[in-house]
Amino acid sequence: MASRRLRMGLIGGGPGSFIGPVHRLAAEMDREIELVAGAFSSSAEKSRAAGESYRIDPARAYPDIATMIAQEAAREDGIDFVAITTPNHMHLPAAKAALEAGLAVICDKPATTTLAQAHELAAIVEKAGKPFALTYTYSGYPLVREARARVAAGALGAIRKVVVEYPQGWLAKPDTGKQAEWRGDPSRSGIGGCVADIGVHAFHLAEFVTGLKVSQILADMGTVVPGRLVDDDCQILLRFENGARGALLASQISVGERNGLTIRIYGEKAGLRWRQEEPNQLWLFHENGRSELVQAGDPDLGPDAQWATRTPGGHPEGYLEAFANLYRDFARLLRGEDGALVPGMADGLRGMALIETAVHASAKSAGWVDFTV
Repeated sequence: MASRRLRMGLIGGGPGSFIGPVHRLAAEMDREIELVAGAFSSSAEKSRAAGESYRIDPARAYPDIATMIAQEAAREDGIDFVAITTPNHMHLPAAKAALEAGLAVICDKPATTTLAQAHELAAIVEKAGKPFALTYTYSGYPLVREARARVAAGALGAIRKVVVEYPQGWLAKPDTGKQAEWRGDPSRSGIGGCVADIGVHAFHLAEFVTGLKVSQILADMGTVVPGRLVDDDCQILLRFENGARGALLASQISVGERNGLTIRIYGEKAGLRWRQEEPNQLWLFHENGRSELVQAGDPDLGPDAQWATRTPGGHPEGYLEAFANLYRDFARLLRGEDGALVPGMADGLRGMALIETAVHASAKSAGWVDFTV
């Protein structure tokens, strides 16, 4: 497959979708992947309309997933993998159909709607022997990868404290619009609301950068907007395997906030801070009081950060480029190359464990509970 572009089939991403077009832009940014087919909606008419908007062959805008998989398998130029961009409840059946047909899968997070489904999917992935990846987008940022490398190299010393917060304000009022509607419907989102939508991003970022696993949590989940059926505000205390303590704050009712994902990590020798809304800056704080600014494009960045950087210093890179880095990593996996940092099924299992453990523990006022997958 090294001599040609990889061919992608998109599941979801129909009219009104936010994340579907993002996947398409990210996948095609580096010219390694091309969108050629899709089952874009459960409505055949909407799927055709989406195919027109994506400017693919009308014959390859399919009315459903099964038809796409069957007809693409019969083509000499059929798809190499599928990207799943549906609401959460469709992740398992879509991934199962693709994997059992011999196709690799890249899927929006979270992996499924329940931890039991995630374990079922993990078994399917293992049996299929095909690459499976999840788009925990923020692990694609160059300076997130630089932070991870510096922590691993001991620049902070032993990690003592981790604080990760993800405030948004777009759901501060009752649900309106397609994106809010399905996220507030447990039959489509699963039992988690805010924690499943953005809390898992914060959780993955904390484990990705520190290289540590969470071993216990204490969760306080809130449903603030009247009538909402899932959490829209949560705070979770964390304990890590090395004894470090932490806190995860996620909210979608914080009026005025946009996408304020921020991580702070404190070790015995230094600390660091990275903010998604200022993604091209990484601050290091040394024990002697000196503050150090590391910027995207700096010449002394490590290899993982340099590989993920496309432009010279001073030229901002952001969300789409980070997303594209995950797709470029995924292309590495499909071609059997080393070095990919794209999240996989193990990350999906831990994300689903966070959702279920937090929701159930909070409902029972259970206090500290062991975190198990």
